[in-house]
Amino acid sequence: MSRFAAPPSDRRGAGRDIAPPVAAARALRRTPVGRATRRGVVVGAVAVLLAGVGASADAASDTAPSDPVVSGATINSGHDVIVGVTHNVVFPVTVTGSDDSGLSFADVDLKGPHGGFYTTDAFCETATACTTVFTVNAHPAPGSDDPVDLANANAGTWSVDALVDANDGDSVFVPGVGSFGLKRAARLTVNASPEPVAKGARITVTGKLVRANWDTYRYAGYAGQAVKLQFRPKGSSTYTTVATVNTSNTGTLRTTVKAVKDGYWRWNFTGTNTTGPAKATGDYVDVRP
Repeated sequence: MSRFAAPPSDRRGAGRDIAPPVAAARALRRTPVGRATRRGVVVGAVAVLLAGVGASADAASDTAPSDPVVSGATINSGHDVIVGVTHNVVFPVTVTGSDDSGLSFADVDLKGPHGGFYTTDAFCETATACTTVFTVNAHPAPGSDDPVDLANANAGTWSVDALVDANDGDSVFVPGVGSFGLKRAARLTVNASPEPVAKGARITVTGKLVRANWDTYRYAGYAGQAVKLQFRPKGSSTYTTVATVNTSNTGTLRTTVKAVKDGYWRWNFTGTNTTGPAKATGDYVDVRP
């Protein structure tokens, strides 16, 4: 189960209650170096023992198991995480890697702008992949007005850190193994009128772009954003951009176009670094001779 937590410098044991000696050991393992310290001690002892019976240090290093390797992370199947103001959003983070003994456990941290932080962990489902599941939200806690988890300042690009354990006891900590966009949800409306309309006459297309406000738990107008006006002729499945219009200081949109043929009009917003994309459902206009 993921949870929003204080950054690593202010918490114990990466989000789990761990006894002080164990917490100290895991903190040491978060240093991004080669083998874990405890493994280095064991390998050193084995090397001395072999030297005592005539084996060379080179032979010991040749037979030593390799360190775990983290090769990457896939977040939400490669898609941005879009969060509104009413529902929890659940998404997977899969860390991939390898070890000669196989991967066993992953502790994954998500770090975002202005102190945004989530952590969770899970046993690996295969020897090369470990999938953790995160739950994020930006709505009031049930029965209270207290904020839950996200604030507007947390929207943007988040990074992924991974601490991965292997079955032979080795571990490796890799900061910045992946990144993703955690964005505020957006919505668009459209209305094209008059309808029906005479061919060659002008129609007015209006709409409004709003986005989730994680501080107030409401949707509010998104000002100063470029939004595409698109048209799809009757019988076609393809929309074509006709014009680009900027939203007003309240998020409203308005323009006029010539009516040439029957078809659907919509607004299309491609999104920003902090806000997800949105498309209005096409509004059909009947054009008569």
